Amino acid sequence: MKARDIVIAGYAETPSELKSGKSAYDLAGEAFSMLLESTRIAKKEIDGLSVSTAMSEGTNPFFAPYMCDGLGLSPTWLNLSGLGGGSALGGVARAVSAVREGLCGAAVVMSADAQSTDMRAKVGGYRTEYQQPAGVNMAPTLFGLLMSRYAHKFGLKYEALGKIAATQRSHALLNDNACAKLKKPLSIEDYLQSRMVADPLRLLDSVMVCDGANALLVTSAENARRLGIKKMVYPVAYAELTNFNGDVASPDITVTGFSKVAPQVYQQAGLTPGEIRMFDPYDDFTIAVLMQLEDFGFCAKGEGSDYVLRTDLSYKGELPLNTSGGQLSAGQPGLAGGGLNLTEAVRQMFGEGGARQVPDPRNALITGIGVIPYGRNWSVSSAMILEA
Repeated sequence: MKARDIVIAGYAETPSELKSGKSAYDLAGEAFSMLLESTRIAKKEIDGLSVSTAMSEGTNPFFAPYMCDGLGLSPTWLNLSGLGGGSALGGVARAVSAVREGLCGAAVVMSADAQSTDMRAKVGGYRTEYQQPAGVNMAPTLFGLLMSRYAHKFGLKYEALGKIAATQRSHALLNDNACAKLKKPLSIEDYLQSRMVADPLRLLDSVMVCDGANALLVTSAENARRLGIKKMVYPVAYAELTNFNGDVASPDITVTGFSKVAPQVYQQAGLTPGEIRMFDPYDDFTIAVLMQLEDFGFCAKGEGSDYVLRTDLSYKGELPLNTSGGQLSAGQPGLAGGGLNLTEAVRQMFGEGGARQVPDPRNALITGIGVIPYGRNWSVSSAMILEA
């Protein structure tokens, strides 16, 4: 994927809101209008669309065609991405292929959800058969189990998780789009004093669900220049894996699909962990961030706590971490959350980070995780590297 013929040539993001009262279509319309305005291109130029599934739409099989109707588009290429938190990255990767193959000339990758306003999704038989009989109550319980296993195997310094939460909160305070309910200073001590939700997982280890949307424009570099677009970034590497170790009855849940994905994206991009300038991992829980720091080679397995405690992860630091605040502190706009950190990476590489602008944002590593099966870690593991 190292070829630099296809680019991300624009981005847009609505503010994250708690119980906005809007629908996914409303939010998508706002993001789409913002994207057209910021790129200054005509809507007629858009002939491709990838849509991430939305919890607020439940199992609506026609969500993508309905989104076309809502946005007034007649695309020659349409994709519905159902990879959970990996949907936005997967949508961009598939849009790159569609543009390269001539299926469309300019595609919008749209992620919109209103989960805190309208929660219609039901997982159905899988959850009722495997999870509920074991007493599992949604994602916090499952990540609590993962955290317990990690702590038993490697040891875990909870102040390191607190530093992740506090660092990302400091970034969110500089982000106008962060959810207003979360725009309060947060210290490591605040984290350590937050109540237990699924021992040892605390309240501040987890995201707060909200509503929001984000959109990205994918086209060829040649077409972007034709449209008068000056700023663009290059997706130079992408890999994904679903249902890692799916044929193993009792897998080690501390070993994730990133053990396969990470070497692939580094090889495609021709980069090493030490050359990554910004890290934007999917961050529904702090333990997921810490484990991904290990999986992507910033430190050895089991050494994540010490790495976090000794490393400056601020936007001015050695490895800027989720400089928008991420989902932990900007809010998780349902299944649009997978596009939140990707959008921030593009914003930083465009030099539009404002008060939290990273110096020399030459590249970024973004990840996606999604779907939480019982007795395993996350199902979907995906990663993309962008270069300026």
